[in-house]
Amino acid sequence: MSNNSFLEVFAKSPLKPLEEHIDTVHLCSQGLIPFFDAVFRCDWQEAAKQQKDIADLERKADDLKRELRVNLPAGIFMPIQRNDLLELLSKQDKIANRARDIAGRVLGRELEVPATLQPQFMAYVARCVDATQQAKNVTNELDELLETGFKGREVKVVEHMIEELDRIEDDTDKLQVQLRKDLRAIETQLNPVDVIFLYNIIDWIGDLADISQRVGSRLELMLAS
Repeated sequence: MSNNSFLEVFAKSPLKPLEEHIDTVHLCSQGLIPFFDAVFRCDWQEAAKQQKDIADLERKADDLKRELRVNLPAGIFMPIQRNDLLELLSKQDKIANRARDIAGRVLGRELEVPATLQPQFMAYVARCVDATQQAKNVTNELDELLETGFKGREVKVVEHMIEELDRIEDDTDKLQVQLRKDLRAIETQLNPVDVIFLYNIIDWIGDLADISQRVGSRLELMLAS
């Protein structure tokens, strides 16, 4: 996208580039579901295809981030500080980075997930992706908030959405605790190095929800300012 066309997007809706970025970020994390489906089947060719899709989306998110940083006009957002938007953008981008890291690490090692863990593992991944979806939903309300001057009923709507994001993140914490407990119960049967990598991947997947919650927290601070 050229600078002129990017600025034309700002003229139509100053928050559209930020929303496009979070949409791409969510697609990046969502790609982990078919990726792990292929991993569970040890279909490394399909996993490589899914990993490439995730990496391509992460690069697209990086390009959008750079363009937004360069072209974000000073003084165009009356109720929102420019630094707040840049901070929000940085947090959003970390979600895509983490999704890329997860897929790259698992594929690079061809890390198998034990069959007995796969149902709860996928439930955990899916719930963390729910968190990125909710972060996307909240960010996509910014246009409406801007139209209302960050006042009125729309603020309450967004506050409830942020509360739901907190609940989702709490669910992921509980799922992570149980998954780590289940892995510990069988870890002596597995390659010790694989066990270390599995614990690491479980933590990284949880980061998707943790960072998504931070996106919500940043938006909550913007509402309060």
